[in-house]
Amino acid sequence: MSDQSDSSPQRDTVTPDALLHTGSGGEVTAEDLVLASGRDITPQNLAWAERKLAAEGPAALDKLLP
Repeated sequence: MSDQSDSSPQRDTVTPDALLHTGSGGEVTAEDLVLASGRDITPQNLAWAERKLAAEGPAALDKLLP
């Protein structure tokens, strides 16, 4: 039996930062923040997210994501 992965050369390359960090292409919403935190979208959680966005801006989302 032949394994195709053995026949093709594999490269150990480093993924550029631009591909690892997607960032947000647009405005960060309260809903984005709630979903990124793993919470359900409820009025209470949306209010929390709105307060967090008002205090921290779009960086609030970056702080939640790995």
